[in-house]
Amino acid sequence: MSRQKKNVRAAALEILEAVEKNQSYSNLLLNHSIEKNALKGPDIGLLTELVYGTIQRKMTLDYYLDPFLKKKNKLDSWVLNLLRLSLYQIVYLDKIPERAAIYEAVELAKTIGHKGISGMVNGVLRSVQREGLPSLDAIKDPIQRISIETSHPLWLVKRWVDMFGEEKTRRMCEANLIAPVQSIRVNETKTTRDDLLNRLKEEGFEVEKSPLLPESIRSLKGNVAHSNAFKEGLCTIQDESSMIVAYALNLEHGMRVLDSCAAPGGKTTHIAEKLDQSGKVVSLDLHEHKVKLILQNAERLGLSNIEGIASDSRKAGEKFKEESFDRILVDAPCSGLGVLRRKPDIKYAKKEKDIESLQSIQHDILNSVAPLLKPGGVLVYSTCTVDQWENENAVKRFLSENKDFETMELSSLPEPLKPFADGSQMQIFPQDFDGDGFFIASLRKKS
Repeated sequence: MSRQKKNVRAAALEILEAVEKNQSYSNLLLNHSIEKNALKGPDIGLLTELVYGTIQRKMTLDYYLDPFLKKKNKLDSWVLNLLRLSLYQIVYLDKIPERAAIYEAVELAKTIGHKGISGMVNGVLRSVQREGLPSLDAIKDPIQRISIETSHPLWLVKRWVDMFGEEKTRRMCEANLIAPVQSIRVNETKTTRDDLLNRLKEEGFEVEKSPLLPESIRSLKGNVAHSNAFKEGLCTIQDESSMIVAYALNLEHGMRVLDSCAAPGGKTTHIAEKLDQSGKVVSLDLHEHKVKLILQNAERLGLSNIEGIASDSRKAGEKFKEESFDRILVDAPCSGLGVLRRKPDIKYAKKEKDIESLQSIQHDILNSVAPLLKPGGVLVYSTCTVDQWENENAVKRFLSENKDFETMELSSLPEPLKPFADGSQMQIFPQDFDGDGFFIASLRKKS
């Protein structure tokens, strides 16, 4: 086993500790660790797999470890994370021999702790290897079984079962354990999908056309964010569920559009591309540094019709005249429960009360921007969550308080996506087409 691979496991353990202790975001820590340790190719893949996989399966791993840990509460958190990390390799990674995973765990324990710790780690993992894993069949309650088997907190599984039923919840939880496919949006102001496909293949990426969206490409192997095509502004990385929003806005040449919660700018730049450099997209975000990122992205893509403003969208009425926009997008702050495949730590960090506090923010933003829309204009409300209280109920509440708005059918979607729409709304689940869980609602201001 190479010294570099030891470093990969040490780096993975460091990230798991930071997520556990500081509730840091795993994706940001991962990117920082890759840069700091100058990791390349296969080692980036291994680190990503170890970190995301261990976090994704944490509750299942704890269930498997529990019979073998006599004084679990007295263990240092790094020891428990090391055991999870090692057991993840033993149970879920076929290419890593069990003996190698155990050896690396013991060596790491010696480096960080003392001989007694390394002996305990060795003993626990050897016992698992010898005696086998406890059976999940011992969990008789079906809701608890879904929770442990798919590593989703019990309160969340109960909430989803109440909303969607047991079978749909199980399929969603299982889908959340599958690594997402990277989707790439073609910058159609600069190139075509066919030309970009050829270009990426020449650069060594394994890519294919999306069956859902005419400007989307899927990367089956390789991170296109590291490609020359990306650096030259021929494309951007955006989930396919998120790309649907620009279609829901039903854009026309020369329109003035407000993106009221714009960072990191994927939807803003897509709207600007759809307008083909005409009109104006005004992008709001609360934080100055995030607005800079949006504008940097716009510059990379060669888009000149974007204006970025650092502002609280709940105070948008103080900045803009009433009825001054043709289209408004409220991609609201939300629980993020639709993107658990990309950000698995969210499911452990979020609590039910967080959803309740977000509802008031979503409500305030909608009511703040509504007067800025022209009569006959379209307001699209979207979230990257599947929670009905943040989605359908938020729309119902808005419509009950704003009688000058009505629902508007999602009629401008690409043909393959139309079956997922239900009139003016669209709830996408992770199991639908391997995209993020996402909600879109289309509303029209009465003329």
